Amino acid sequence: MEFITYEVEGQIGIITINRPKALNALNSAVLDELDKTLDAVDQEAIRCLILTGAGEKSFVAGADIGEMSTLTKAEGEAFGKKGNDVFRKLETFPIPVIAAVNGFALGGGCEISMSCDIRICSENAVFGQPEVGLGITPGFGGTQRLARIVGTGKAKEMIYGARNIKAEEAYRIGLVNNVYPTEELMPAAKKLASTIARNAPIAVRNCKRAINEGLQVDMDQAIVIEEKLFGNCFETYDQKEGMTAFLEKRKVEAFLNK
Repeated sequence: MEFITYEVEGQIGIITINRPKALNALNSAVLDELDKTLDAVDQEAIRCLILTGAGEKSFVAGADIGEMSTLTKAEGEAFGKKGNDVFRKLETFPIPVIAAVNGFALGGGCEISMSCDIRICSENAVFGQPEVGLGITPGFGGTQRLARIVGTGKAKEMIYGARNIKAEEAYRIGLVNNVYPTEELMPAAKKLASTIARNAPIAVRNCKRAINEGLQVDMDQAIVIEEKLFGNCFETYDQKEGMTAFLEKRKVEAFLNK
């Protein structure tokens, strides 16, 4: 891998977009490597992923403008599909993903962060969808996910105005869960990932599916999705151990993902 590094710390996988000279901008090669990295994650051993960018200045500054500037209509649509396919894989990945946003998260950077389950950021983080200032629309899900996360009015204000927002406003409107000093961002991400990893992985993954899939349908359909995923947890080792430990007033010995 030239632009993606993947490290494992216990039950946590850390994916770093490593193209700092270009502020970690997304080109086709980065997208291809991210796709392959997700395919290579050991889903039996890893219980939470962290996605971040190399350096302290930029998470992902956007898609690569140099690569996009000469695209035809058909090539532009294909590039949008490539990004959307990878981001959708990230969004629907069975394992929870935390975006640790360290600096600029603009265009494709904002979009990839929104494909993660939880976003936390450093105090110097900047979010935005500046595409209309370049003569294009957001192309990697920005028009869809931003409205779902922060509401239609705020999303339209940001997208139509190509207006960037700082960490404090991102927190205020619910785009990020927490803001940390730069040096505390990765320790906080790892602490949150460790908290998630300690819980029963089948249950955590079923919760992710229930939330993601339930949001796409009406409430009557959504509760059926939940019922099935709730039932799916029973007869597992982890369910038996978790409930037995509770009844015996002891700590869970271990959740084994089975």
